[in-house]
Amino acid sequence: MVCVLRTQPNDLVEFAAQYFAELLESRPSGIDNNSCGMGVTNDEHMDESMSDNDDYMDEAEEMAMMQRRTNVGRRKSVSAEGYDPEASDDDDEERVVHPKTDQQRERLSKVISGMLIFSSLDTEQTQQVLDAMFERIVEPGEHVINEGDDGDNFYVIERGTFDIFINDPVTKDPQHKGTYNDTGAFGELALMYNCPRLATIIATVKGALWGMDRTTFRRIIVKNAAKKRKQYEDFLSSVPLLSTLTPEERMKVADAMTTKQYADDECILRQGDAADYFYLVIRGSVVVKRRGDDEHNPDNQVTLKKYERGDYFGELALIQNQPRAASAFALGECECAVLDVQAFERLLGPCKELLMRNIPLYEQQLSQIYQDLNVGE
Repeated sequence: MVCVLRTQPNDLVEFAAQYFAELLESRPSGIDNNSCGMGVTNDEHMDESMSDNDDYMDEAEEMAMMQRRTNVGRRKSVSAEGYDPEASDDDDEERVVHPKTDQQRERLSKVISGMLIFSSLDTEQTQQVLDAMFERIVEPGEHVINEGDDGDNFYVIERGTFDIFINDPVTKDPQHKGTYNDTGAFGELALMYNCPRLATIIATVKGALWGMDRTTFRRIIVKNAAKKRKQYEDFLSSVPLLSTLTPEERMKVADAMTTKQYADDECILRQGDAADYFYLVIRGSVVVKRRGDDEHNPDNQVTLKKYERGDYFGELALIQNQPRAASAFALGECECAVLDVQAFERLLGPCKELLMRNIPLYEQQLSQIYQDLNVGE
């Protein structure tokens, strides 16, 4: 965006296309440029697909917002209508319902159950999503969406393989960027950022998609995301760990967060389990306990630390890629915001140095615990 402010081009879209073309050409040869989108994989770089996908999504989001700004003052199509999730009060609008059999509803429920984009919805909103989505069977070679078209639907993949193509900004020739294999979702950027489709998606085998219309997507998903972002805004700005992040980076953290509630003495994470989430305490208290190595007294646990609102925990196992070194329990009713391991690595990279500072402290605490246990014997 600094380049835009300095150059102030007459045609922002053309400038953006040329900018990203030069950016791609200047990348080191070891970086894979052939993966994109959520859930996309590349045969030669399977282990790096998540980080590559996130890089693409960040670039795509920036391009989408730039394209949206160029639409200001221009004649817009119906699907490019402005949408303000905070100002719009559309709860009384007639809701879209596509009748489904019990089997279809069960299939759809399984498909969306583990998807981040639906993770913060409450029970009623989830039921509205299940009502509004429709099944679409696609054939090999069928174009699901085309780059440059207006955004009409958001799609979730139930099964099938779908290739992603993006036109070269200079030659306009379609370039293969990645593949969805039986999982993932696409089409949300055009709906969220009010811009044309940024890619072409083509089915390579017969498959099944679940679609949601633009109006319903905005009413439920976009509005809920804006509400959650606003809810977390003050909280995240008060967390010292996140002080090194820009406001935009903090908002990305908010978008990726999932809220979990715990009853008194409920186990949040257990010693020895694989690391999967990073935790921020929103409400209540959390106590962390370490179990010793005495097989004759496995229930003997030593309290390490107590965490209050704004504190974080669970990062050590993620940083060191090791099992949990201690257990965490709710002290009274509490609520935590959690980031899965992929979001943690992608969004909290600038905070890694601060996170690493805690490792010597943890090691010192564990050493002291072992000394106390030996003295007790």
